[in-house]
Amino acid sequence: MALGLAVTAAALVAAGPGGEDGARGHPATASVREHRAVRTVSAPVRIADAATVRLLRPGDRVDVIAAEESALGGDARVVARGARVTKVPEPLDGATEGGAAEGGALVVLSVPRSTAARLAGASATARLAVTLC
Repeated sequence: MALGLAVTAAALVAAGPGGEDGARGHPATASVREHRAVRTVSAPVRIADAATVRLLRPGDRVDVIAAEESALGGDARVVARGARVTKVPEPLDGATEGGAAEGGALVVLSVPRSTAARLAGASATARLAVTLC
């Protein structure tokens, strides 16, 4: 189910408003197009190592790395560079330290829309890690 939600989220982010005229009800102007190009969104990301997330604070800059898991060791790639941490949510009530470590921990990043789509796609197939910039 989580995989389906991640893929759907990535598809919706990538699709955006379509058509030649852009979104309905809004005139297409150069200033709107320029603003859309640099707009950032909040992207909740589950990082595999919960202890690493506890080191983060709002305002920190991180690179997000996706590590593919396979029998042969896997491949790692950077999916977001210099993303700004906007929030580090507290673990849910009743979550044990061991349970949090197994399921990772959530962090909210401010990233361009295209990067949010890459993060959503990568989280469906790989374990995500962060490095402080």
